[in-house]
Amino acid sequence: MIATSDFLGHLNPSQRRAVEHHCGPLLVVAGAGSGKTRALTFRIANLILKHQVNPENILAVTFTNKAAREMKERIQKLFSEQLAMQYHSTKFDLLPEYEQTKLKSQVYKNTIKDLWCGTFHSLLSRILRFDIEKYQDEKGRQWKRNFSIFDESDAQSLVKEIVTKQLNLDDKKFNPRSVRYAISNAKNQGFSPKELERERPDYKGRTIAQVYGIYQDRLAENNALDFDDLILIPVRLFQQNEQVLKYWHHKFRHILVDEYQDTNRTQYELIRLLATNGETNKSLWDWDKRSAFVVGDADQSIYSFRMADFRILLEFQEDFGDGLPDEETQTMVKLEENYRSCENILQAANELIENNTQRIDKILKATRGSGEQIYAHKADDEIAEAEFAIHQIRTLERENPDINWGSFAILYRTNAQSRPFEDILVRQGIPYSVVGGLKFYDRKEIKDVLAYLRALANPADTVSLLRIINTPRRGIGKATVDNLVNAAQELGVNLWEILSDETSVNTLAGRSTKSVNKFAKMIGDWQTQIETVSVSEVLQAVLEGSGYIKDLKTQGTDEAEDRLQNVQELYNAALQFEEDSDDVSLQAFLASTALSSDLDNLKEGSEAVSLMTLHASKGLEFPVVFLVGLEQGLFPNYRSMNDPAALEEERRLCYVGITRAQERLFLSHARERRLYGSREPAMRSQFFDELPEELLTTQSRRRMERRSKSPAFAVNGVDSNQNWQVGERVLHKAFGIGEITHVFGGGKKISVAIKFSGLGQKIIDPQVAQLQRMN
Repeated sequence: MIATSDFLGHLNPSQRRAVEHHCGPLLVVAGAGSGKTRALTFRIANLILKHQVNPENILAVTFTNKAAREMKERIQKLFSEQLAMQYHSTKFDLLPEYEQTKLKSQVYKNTIKDLWCGTFHSLLSRILRFDIEKYQDEKGRQWKRNFSIFDESDAQSLVKEIVTKQLNLDDKKFNPRSVRYAISNAKNQGFSPKELERERPDYKGRTIAQVYGIYQDRLAENNALDFDDLILIPVRLFQQNEQVLKYWHHKFRHILVDEYQDTNRTQYELIRLLATNGETNKSLWDWDKRSAFVVGDADQSIYSFRMADFRILLEFQEDFGDGLPDEETQTMVKLEENYRSCENILQAANELIENNTQRIDKILKATRGSGEQIYAHKADDEIAEAEFAIHQIRTLERENPDINWGSFAILYRTNAQSRPFEDILVRQGIPYSVVGGLKFYDRKEIKDVLAYLRALANPADTVSLLRIINTPRRGIGKATVDNLVNAAQELGVNLWEILSDETSVNTLAGRSTKSVNKFAKMIGDWQTQIETVSVSEVLQAVLEGSGYIKDLKTQGTDEAEDRLQNVQELYNAALQFEEDSDDVSLQAFLASTALSSDLDNLKEGSEAVSLMTLHASKGLEFPVVFLVGLEQGLFPNYRSMNDPAALEEERRLCYVGITRAQERLFLSHARERRLYGSREPAMRSQFFDELPEELLTTQSRRRMERRSKSPAFAVNGVDSNQNWQVGERVLHKAFGIGEITHVFGGGKKISVAIKFSGLGQKIIDPQVAQLQRMN
């Protein structure tokens, strides 16, 4: 047993109160940058160290896999530090490396290994691997433990096939993407196909419910689940099987949920069932040696389009807590001290969000200095806006040795806004990464190889078999595949049952018989190995035996070379998985790839400017943030203009963007912007008017400040100040009035690019040209 010192001594009073809470419900209202991960980490440690809770009885739900990894690493470090003092009477960091490794290994074996910590999807997929065979839905559909997890593109393809081919619906009236979205929303609200039809009895609703029902049939035929099923099916299972619910309720005695404001109704029901064993009478709930500890902030709820419902957080006190006022309650703690941002940034965020009505009152309090004013920039258009931002980035990077390209983030409302920024970053040779672009696991070659592995783990996965049966090309044509598929459908069996029967193949495959049999034998041989060899070995056998690697090498193109490198990176991912994971089965590896997100793979410390939507920025922080495109109709978007609830969500999104910034914050908007091929005038966002004017500085205000400190013009009318800014209007003796678009160099070696009406851009030395600033 670890001997505990007062390891909570570094927590602030509010954090400590939350961490030391033992049994019963508790809502932790955690403002941005208030140390909520720290509170969650220390709470888990306190439960284990002080209250002797077995790690396997703790369920910790995080919003991303990355957050789960970070939490486990922090707990491991915390316990290792305790052991270092107990065994060696010295700090962990002062021990030799081999002693550190021994302690970390001990902590992993005794604590981390048994802790259930991860996203809803990853944790519930583990539960379903145990118990899904005890479940059947309202139509009697059932699944086996070796189910596949279909990603969003798989699900989209399946819905499209049902809409356009099976039901021959008009895809303009029933856009497959919209139908898929409606099905996902139904699952997130806990609706089955029949329940959706009752909820939406009109023609369109009945038709979507019909597609939903067929979609579930097809998933079951493939022994596959989509992401939404990973939440909905455990809820249904717990509702229909008291013994299964009782087992998991008994196992998970302490439940922690991060980002509680982003839960949907199905996730809420899951937490309620696990915490209360399904008991609906609140007076009968037994909190002995049991707790429900949820952390969140209604002000950061930005995922309503995914059916997240921040009212779940607002209703916690009524649903679980004592319902008393904030100053009297024992079931709510507020974390209001911010450790991330300078005071000016926090004050702006506080003033902005106070315009919302649906929230729990709190004020972020700075623990750092006031910092610089927030810079508000008005650009001519989206190109000038991008030029301004990149110029500021280049200047700050050059002038501050403590920051690098990775210190900067450009945040925007829609993905389409990234283009002008990318164009300039490419031209100027500045490294950057777009978060939310094509994910690694969405690339064609990766999906091809993973389809092989999915077919091995789950032979009923017809979607994967169809993807790989002639990939790479092995002489199996569409007509042959159609014959095989039609036979399987007629007999009511999955495709693999036909492929694995040589007699059937000989009858149906015609001239492709030899190729089909060879393919089936190859898959069959690998299937016998997956229980006895490692994932990386299976993957290597597939890459070589299928001819996939050989095919890419034969193509000899740059694109093929890129794909080859990606496939090799997948092999590296398999090796990493085997090093990091407790469960190293092929099914566990496939689950980890299916549930991976681009945010999980965002590399911290990478020296590249980050470009991302505001939604993608949640949970991240950067020394310098550019929040761009702050214009009415764009941000807030036009759909929210006449909808008070939607406008409040847009404001929360702006609040999230502002609170990503640690040191510097730049806000920008344009006078006009190209929309749908034509230029349209733009009006600055109302959010500007909701920020305290004294916290903002602008180009003209800075110019006035400079003039108040020193003469703006020399005796001969030439400006002697070297601090030229993009966007300034200047007068040139020969060329007339122009606007500065770029500033190059610094000090005495400065030069500027100026756009003159009718003359284009010219690069000029301002000292030689004797430029004058215009008021």
